[in-house]
Amino acid sequence: MSRSKKSAFILAVALAASGCSDPVDKAAKARIFSPEDPPKVVASAQQKLPPEDVADNPQVARRILGMDAAEVTERLGPHRYQATLGYEWTSAESNPVKLTETRTFRAGPGGVSGDFHGVLENSRDQGLEVMRIAGQVFARNRYGPFRQRLRDRGMAERTRAELTGAIRDFDSLFQGRLKLSPQGTVTYEGRTAWRYQVTLAPASEGDASRPLPALLQPKNGADETTRRRGNFFAHRLPRSLDGEVLVDAATSVVLKARLDGRIGVPSDKTPEAAELRMTLEAALSEVGKDQKLAPPESFLPDADKPQGIADALDRFGIERAKPEGAKGSTAGEAPPEPEDEGGGE
Repeated sequence: MSRSKKSAFILAVALAASGCSDPVDKAAKARIFSPEDPPKVVASAQQKLPPEDVADNPQVARRILGMDAAEVTERLGPHRYQATLGYEWTSAESNPVKLTETRTFRAGPGGVSGDFHGVLENSRDQGLEVMRIAGQVFARNRYGPFRQRLRDRGMAERTRAELTGAIRDFDSLFQGRLKLSPQGTVTYEGRTAWRYQVTLAPASEGDASRPLPALLQPKNGADETTRRRGNFFAHRLPRSLDGEVLVDAATSVVLKARLDGRIGVPSDKTPEAAELRMTLEAALSEVGKDQKLAPPESFLPDADKPQGIADALDRFGIERAKPEGAKGSTAGEAPPEPEDEGGGE
């Protein structure tokens, strides 16, 4: 058979096969070549959450109080977020322990994939700073230099969610017992907002906590600090809660929140009774305004491992792995700074 006859025969077989294709195959091809669905956050931001239903619909209330920063940016656009949290531990056997935490977050245009800059500081002189500018991520502790982060997949997004999740964490710590009572509408930052009074709901009404699997216990038992933390979370009992929340009428985003609550640990459940007072002041501002975000003027390149750890290993005589023929530093000598391997491009 000649080459032309073979080609004609193969073409005829292909046409016949396409003419009697299976409907299942057609459906599969339609799914494969269909337009890609929008990201989950974008789809969530398009969902209508009537703020007037917050008091009567627990599902709407949980969605609004726990709204992620990415979704907030999709709904509002550029904005600034500021929150101050106060923690005060008291017990009969020790002095009160206080901690104040300040969170600042600025969101640029671009929605879920846009630029942002977040800062976390506390009264113990600790903190961190993370920014994402034009897809590049930079991070540092409170007093250290910025370092570009190329391989920490999702680190910036996780930090963004943690910095802006104060209300969600507050609600979770109080076992989902934030009860919202409508108080009409007010004007905040030129926007119409629904005002809700916050009180502590009965446990049977608002308890949204779910049973968790048993924790794995260490071989020699938990240390004192771990036991106290475990007892607090297992036996915590919300005692009081008051405050107010303003919800944007147009986007259902929480614009402002003021919360003050107390959680106790009964003495019959733990060796040491204690109480935690937790306060929150949070507010959104500069909605729609350009935050003028820019990358840091100077930063260190990404590194395979922190040089501080490598230096310690060298000083203890544990040499780092080196390629064949490479000349490295000897024990006790500081290694050279890592070279930029093109990650900054």
